[in-house]
Amino acid sequence: MSNATRYSLEDLLAIMARLRDPERGCPWDVKQDFSTIAPYTVEEAYEVADAIDRRDWHDLRDELGDLLLQVVFHAQMAQEQGLFDFDDVAHTISDKMRRRHPHVFGDVTYADLDEQKRAWDVIKAGERVAKGDAHDGSVLAGVSRGQPEWQRALKLQQRAATVGFDWPDHRPVIEKLHEELAEVQAEFEAGAAPARLEDEIGDVLFVAVNLARHAKVDFARALKHANAKFERRFRRMEQLAGERGQALSESDLRAQEALWQQAKTEERRS
Repeated sequence: MSNATRYSLEDLLAIMARLRDPERGCPWDVKQDFSTIAPYTVEEAYEVADAIDRRDWHDLRDELGDLLLQVVFHAQMAQEQGLFDFDDVAHTISDKMRRRHPHVFGDVTYADLDEQKRAWDVIKAGERVAKGDAHDGSVLAGVSRGQPEWQRALKLQQRAATVGFDWPDHRPVIEKLHEELAEVQAEFEAGAAPARLEDEIGDVLFVAVNLARHAKVDFARALKHANAKFERRFRRMEQLAGERGQALSESDLRAQEALWQQAKTEERRS
């Protein structure tokens, strides 16, 4: 792209303002609000993470642009309502980064990363006090609800561990996982209502996150790999069935299981 046609952040802000113009803008953009745009914001953040995972740097550039557009969109809607504007957003995050990094922008020195992490938590606690959240003295205060629940589970566990409420290693976590699975099985056998099963299965998932934490395994990455493995093997099942002149749906469960095992065996040999 030549210098004559390069757009700047100011151009993007102007484009969004035009899109939101009640008379000359795009009808779809004009009718949106914070709630309707929020799901797109989350989706674009995941698209950024996916591009990084695939190491597709060209796609990453595009996805970062899409994510930036979400920030600009929210800022434009806020400006229209007299709440704040994009400059306020940039100022707030800049001020926060300087405040949370006194060892970079001030004269503070930390002995190591652990001391820096403890200081970071102290600074964040002070920020909560400044926002009027001082009444919540829990070590769990400030764990955001605006994140995937598995990630919130991880954050809650990490916070609890800071005061010693944690398993010493992975072994009791595995025991707890077996215990929770047994409780799920008991609820099934008792003909429990969906709400009871939801509660018990939730406990299983919470412990699974804890097990991943003790194993120092990224829960999201592990699940992503499991999803990819399932998709890869299932697609091979469909292919194998097709080679036999039939659709996978025409096979009974026993035949499908045989195809699954064949796909697994092929994969392990490759």
